[in-house]
Amino acid sequence: MRPEPAPPPNPRLVLMAALVLPGMGHVLAGRPQRGLGFAFFTLIGAWLTTKFAAPDADVVGRHAAGLFVWALSIPDAYRTARLRRSGLAP
Repeated sequence: MRPEPAPPPNPRLVLMAALVLPGMGHVLAGRPQRGLGFAFFTLIGAWLTTKFAAPDADVVGRHAAGLFVWALSIPDAYRTARLRRSGLAP
């Protein structure tokens, strides 16, 4: 006998988690590999822009690539959770 799968999380909870930590929304939405990928590329992007940014750049400028990837992951996590909740996504 198979255990019943856990119900999909509330998309708003997933959205809040995605706002707090890159990739965490995807993990809560049931896509941990995608979440780890977003977290990895957020860190790599932030590190690369820190290495190559001008010395007088502000904090946002020094971490722009990481912030960009993080910003892309937020609506994607929310959309994934909404699709899972409606039964359209695996």
